[in-house]
Amino acid sequence: MAIQKPADYGFSHSVPEGDDKPRLVCGDCGWIHYVNPKIVVGSVVHHQGRVLLCRRAIEPRHGFWTLPAGFMEERETSEVGAAREAMEEACARIEIDALLAVYNIPRISQVQLIYRASLVDGQFGVGPESLEARLFAWDEIPWADLAFPTVHWALKHWFETRDAARIVPFGNPPGLDANTL
Repeated sequence: MAIQKPADYGFSHSVPEGDDKPRLVCGDCGWIHYVNPKIVVGSVVHHQGRVLLCRRAIEPRHGFWTLPAGFMEERETSEVGAAREAMEEACARIEIDALLAVYNIPRISQVQLIYRASLVDGQFGVGPESLEARLFAWDEIPWADLAFPTVHWALKHWFETRDAARIVPFGNPPGLDANTL
């Protein structure tokens, strides 16, 4: 069976009335298919002064260390999504205490919501998307082997606010062009 393309269904790229961007528009009924950025949710999870990192078992960046994070699912809050990702990737039950940062990565159409969280019971393991999960002291973090720039940012932002009761969420670090990440 041949894979049908949007054009096979009467869709074409055009700029809808009142818009300024080309969209995929149905030529029969005018319905517009919007393609929007993906939301990534995750957390810097700490326990007794250490942070939880997972070594990726999937691409991109297989074998590199990251925070427990992933794409938000439909019909869940960002906090529920971050907790779900911690459970999926590190078998960890977490308690979120604050939104740490909102990072914008337009080059790959992502918005990342990263929370500050703690392990509920100190227990964690290895989920199907991870090769390994481990608690790292600050001076043990494998900085050269972190998967993404936002992992660096989030860890540094967590370190700056680790003892603060209340925080103002961070954004992209000044001077870093998120389009070139």
